[in-house]
Amino acid sequence: MMTINPFKILGISEHSSIAEIKIAHRALVKKYHPDAGGDKEKMLAINQAWEMLKDAEIRKTFSSKNKKYEASEKTFKSSKKQGSNTDKEISLWLKVVYQPIDKLVAEIINPFQEQVKELSADPYDDNLMKFFCNYIDKSQKKLKKIHDIYECMKTPAPLKQFSLSLYQCFSEMEDGINEWEIYSSGYIESYLHDGIEMLRKAKKQHLLLKKQRSHLSIL
Repeated sequence: MMTINPFKILGISEHSSIAEIKIAHRALVKKYHPDAGGDKEKMLAINQAWEMLKDAEIRKTFSSKNKKYEASEKTFKSSKKQGSNTDKEISLWLKVVYQPIDKLVAEIINPFQEQVKELSADPYDDNLMKFFCNYIDKSQKKLKKIHDIYECMKTPAPLKQFSLSLYQCFSEMEDGINEWEIYSSGYIESYLHDGIEMLRKAKKQHLLLKKQRSHLSIL
């Protein structure tokens, strides 16, 4: 992970309040987020700066008022050789990538059984199918966000397998949702059942990932 001056990245004074830091961060996220055609490397630097400055103690470390920035920069470079920098990369990846994806995955998976149950009352009911298609559409939009988040930051080496399992989880969901979209157009039962099985498989994978995450020593 590259050493950065978080104040410079966010374009703010070293004496900025936490409220000013939040405003600057949000403005830059809107400008550089991949959804807005922004630069992924720039987005990563912006999120790294925010993770540093939202913590009061870390913010003091980077404040020129305490004259610690240069010392912290040297310590940061030295710690990279010792592996502590890897811990920071892991922590940042979990906050920036895993947590928001986990939330979006849950928003798709948790209601899927109820959605299918309601539709099964009468698949040919226009209103029930309309609600089901609305769920499909919202899920597809959330899956696009998931892909964007997943691609915005490089996975730390120690989390490669965990990251791969996460990718397989939302890819399975995506395949299932696509099966349902096909079903909604032609009422071919096999697509509905295949989609259900894919979502069930993804739900199990999602729960397994949460257990694995709880065993990670990095917060």
